[in-house]
Amino acid sequence: MGDETWTVGRLLTWTTDWLGARGSDSPRLDAEVLLAHVRGCPRIMLYTAFDTVVPDAERGRFRELVKRRGEGEPVAYLVGSREFFSLPFAVTKDVLIPRPETEGLVVRTIDLGKPSAAPRIVDVGTGSGAVAVAVARHLPKASLAATDVSPAALAVAKANAERHGVADRIAFVEGDLLADPRLAGPWDVIVSNPPYVREDEFSALPRDVRDHEPRAALVAGPTGVEIVARLADQAAERLVPGGWLLVEIGPATAAAAEAAIAAVPGLEPRPTLKDMAGLPRVVQAQRRV
Repeated sequence: MGDETWTVGRLLTWTTDWLGARGSDSPRLDAEVLLAHVRGCPRIMLYTAFDTVVPDAERGRFRELVKRRGEGEPVAYLVGSREFFSLPFAVTKDVLIPRPETEGLVVRTIDLGKPSAAPRIVDVGTGSGAVAVAVARHLPKASLAATDVSPAALAVAKANAERHGVADRIAFVEGDLLADPRLAGPWDVIVSNPPYVREDEFSALPRDVRDHEPRAALVAGPTGVEIVARLADQAAERLVPGGWLLVEIGPATAAAAEAAIAAVPGLEPRPTLKDMAGLPRVVQAQRRV
């Protein structure tokens, strides 16, 4: 960046161009988030400080983060946080970065839980805890469990639940899907954003995802629905009659996921929900009454 006088505005312009040339699909946003993080201010405050000279120490920290972003490291990991459902969530490399597409899963869970006086909901494969925490915040009478095979991920989820004041209503359980006896239910809603990438899709994922996010939280197996099928088998025995199973999937595995769930005795398939881009995103089923 040279030794010239670097203002906030000049740094943002230079960094936006530099990141854009290295493949970032949101170079201006990346630059703003990183600089706001270094300066310890809300991103909006950068717009009132365009002519402010950035001190050398801050510029050094910013330069290092920008370099790592240029090498493909996700911004959320660089700053340790990502907003989801209008809430800030701590993230580490032990968990997937929450994505906007998953907010539809939360909306549907909240809608299903509202009619119940005290809904019982379990979030399978909770990762950062984004789904469970967001649901708990919007359903104050709900009791929840959140499961994950990764103790490191559960530690992140617990910290996020404490941050948002819902830890007392979420039981965190380490284990494979719903195998733990404490998860026998019955549950009103079983919700999950499981691994659903096929093994042959992995190499084509964006570099920042493929090289930095936990592979075990992304790849399900050769078909992409191995975990969905196992979860559906377990859910059929653990839902209340009429209870709902909601599973986020990728468009490439939607048909296979629908077929896997439809093959489970005791589950009645319901229409798959689409995301804001019109792509199939949430496969649904109800336990037969």
